[in-house]
Amino acid sequence: MQRHLTEKDIERRSRIVLLVLVAIFISSMTMLNLLGTSRFLDLSFNLFGLEIPMIVAVGVLPYPITFLCTDFISELYGKEKASEIVWVGLVVNIWLALILWIGGALPGFTAGELSENSNNAFMTIRKISLGTIAASMIAYFAAQTTDVQVFHFLKKKTKGRGLWIRNNGSTMVSQLIDSVCVISITYFLTHSIPLPEGKSELEGLIILIGYSYIFKLVFAALDTPIFYFGVKYLRVYLRRKDDSF
Repeated sequence: MQRHLTEKDIERRSRIVLLVLVAIFISSMTMLNLLGTSRFLDLSFNLFGLEIPMIVAVGVLPYPITFLCTDFISELYGKEKASEIVWVGLVVNIWLALILWIGGALPGFTAGELSENSNNAFMTIRKISLGTIAASMIAYFAAQTTDVQVFHFLKKKTKGRGLWIRNNGSTMVSQLIDSVCVISITYFLTHSIPLPEGKSELEGLIILIGYSYIFKLVFAALDTPIFYFGVKYLRVYLRRKDDSF
C-alpha cells in the first residue's frame, strides 16, 4: 500500500531524481572529454565462433550513459526539460575547454624531473582533450538534439506506447551522428587516433566509426531493460501516470 504523499513531497522527489540524472549526465560528459582518445581498448569478442573486432577509445565508455540520462529526462520531465539539459552539457564543455586552455596558457612551474614530466603530461592531455572537446561539442549538440527530437517523434507516433521503440530508435540515429562527427573531427584536429594498419585514411576512419557505433548499439540494447524498469519504478515513485508500456 502506497503511503499518502503531499504535493510538496512529490515535488521534492521529482527535484532529487532530476538532480541525480543531471549529475550523472554532467559527470559522464566530463569524463569522456578528459579521457577522450588518450587510450584505445580492444573489446573484441567471439560470437558463435566468429571473431568480432571492436577497438574503441576509452572516452567512449561513459558516453552512452549521457543518452540514457536524456531519455529518462525526456520520458519523465518532457522534451523542453531534456533540451535544457542538452544546453547545460554544452556550457559544461565550453567551461572545461576554457579551464584547460588557461591552465596551459599560464606559465608553468617546474622544479626537477618529476614536475617537468607532470607538466609535459598535462600539455599532452590538454592538446588531446581540447581537440576532443571541440569535436565532442559539435557531435554532442547534433546527436543529443537529434536524440531528444527523435525520441519525442516516436513517442507521438506510437501514442505514448512502446517505450523500447523510442529508447532504441532515438539512440540508434543519434549515436550514428555522434560516432561519425566525433571520430572524424578528432582525427583531423589532433591526429591522435591510430588508424588500422594497412588501411587508407578513409577506410581506417570508417572502420573506427563502425567499431564505435557497434559498441554504442550493444550498450543501447543492454540498457533497454534498465530504461524500461527504471521508468516503470520512477513513475510509481514520482506518482506519474503509467501510459508508456
